[in-house]
Amino acid sequence: MSEAPITLSATDLTRRFGRHGAVADVSLQLRRGEVLGLLGHNGAGKSTTLQMLSGVLTPHSGRIEICGFDLARQPGQAKACIGFLPETPPLYRDMRVEDYLAFAARLRGMAQGKIAGALAETMRRCGLQDVAGKVIGTLSKGYQQRVGIAQAIIHNPEVIILDEPTVGLDPAQIRDIRALIRELGDARSVILSTHLLAEVESLCDRVEIMHQGRLIYGDTSVRMKQFGNGQMKLEDIFMEITQKHAAEVPGAENGSNREQAP
Repeated sequence: MSEAPITLSATDLTRRFGRHGAVADVSLQLRRGEVLGLLGHNGAGKSTTLQMLSGVLTPHSGRIEICGFDLARQPGQAKACIGFLPETPPLYRDMRVEDYLAFAARLRGMAQGKIAGALAETMRRCGLQDVAGKVIGTLSKGYQQRVGIAQAIIHNPEVIILDEPTVGLDPAQIRDIRALIRELGDARSVILSTHLLAEVESLCDRVEIMHQGRLIYGDTSVRMKQFGNGQMKLEDIFMEITQKHAAEVPGAENGSNREQAP
């Protein structure tokens, strides 16, 4: 059986802030029907990487293609294929949920005649029907996070980019958001950043680990669990990989091949 088509391809992305190198030589791919977890400690470069992939930040070097469109040369076509939820959802807290999502649809260039149907379907998928007429600022954090995801998917994008989508939520809210992400990943492509190992285990088909601005490990989540002969917990595997890289930083300067589980 042939592999699913590539929806996102990033090659040798580098980004600096002043003299600080935030991301160096990052390359990755995402296929349709795949959920990719970008894992790493706080400050590892995950958010910067996702901002470059979504077109919010321009890399100092490297190339990004979204569904075959070059993000730098064809930004309109490429961004039309992307839905992005940053770590802080871009919400207008004084707007009603349905008004805000209709506004988001118009920003995405949706035809007026298609907005009502997209709005109804998106609110259903995100469980927002009961709060459609409520002001966003009055909602719980969990519901605000759902609204954030809804604005990212209302135009039915091929690639969905989520930055820490469950941070700060209670266990019931986390369960609901994870179920939604898994549903989205069945038909689209999802890349999400997280530092929660449970997120990887419950959601992700594949894992990339970032450390000090570089990708240092990449493999399927199943093979990651086999690291250390399958006798280690994910938390221990993650710590071993990152600690090993930290001890070998001089050898990692060239951005060479990422480690894979045996």
